Amino acid sequence: NLLCVIGSVDADKPMLTDMLSDDMVKDHQLNAGQMVREAAKLIKGGGGGAPHFATAGGKDASGLEQAVRHVLEMAGI
Repeated sequence: NLLCVIGSVDADKPMLTDMLSDDMVKDHQLNAGQMVREAAKLIKGGGGGAPHFATAGGKDASGLEQAVRHVLEMAGI
């Protein structure tokens, strides 16, 4: 089982990256694209991707820590 969620800031712009292993997608019915899309609202941005890998960008870096926590909560961690 692998879930990797990374929050970073570049040039004052927050970015969120979510990666999931095959078993997390299949066995736990998780989708990185959906998770990132939902969490991106907390950084006033948007994003998406595939079930295994997704990214988002935003305008409000102050919400980045909360966005990372939200991804973990959606995964049940």
